[in-house]
Amino acid sequence: MTKVVAIAGSPSHPSRSYAVLEEAQKILKTQGAELEILLVRDLPAADLLHARFDSEVINAATAQVAAADAVIISTPIYKAAYTGILKAFLDLLPQKALVGKPVLPIATGGTLAHLLAIDYALNPVLGVLGATYILQGVYLVDTQFQRLETGGIEFHDPELEARLHSSLEGLVRSLPAVLTAV
Repeated sequence: MTKVVAIAGSPSHPSRSYAVLEEAQKILKTQGAELEILLVRDLPAADLLHARFDSEVINAATAQVAAADAVIISTPIYKAAYTGILKAFLDLLPQKALVGKPVLPIATGGTLAHLLAIDYALNPVLGVLGATYILQGVYLVDTQFQRLETGGIEFHDPELEARLHSSLEGLVRSLPAVLTAV
């Protein structure tokens, strides 16, 4: 079974960003892929802030990413950028942690004004981590969906729902091509 790890960069839980990952978990399961969600907010704050590369908990989280066939990076967008807690974790990943892994960025925000935050803020960092196959990111505006108390989301925009499904399908389809190219 294909193993996908989602790095959840929201500092709060529950959150809209996490709810999108719960929805992605359901969608990927129908495609024969298992999605593990890594909540960065649950990692020890001191280890993140002090960049403790020798932390057992941080090493276990980076090993989880290393063992993945594909990676989803999920974050809310604050002030035109991804979260600081996500940045702190990405800084602790090995230099080439994303080599050979398709990566799908997913971001949530309050307005379309920050739509390009994925391209201009997040994707360059993913490239530095060795990601050579970064799929077109999915940006969800808060008004386009609602977090459900039972998990997942309810879409208010069918086009957005189709785009998320298509992106997740593309992530799974990209695996054979990426794995043979490495």
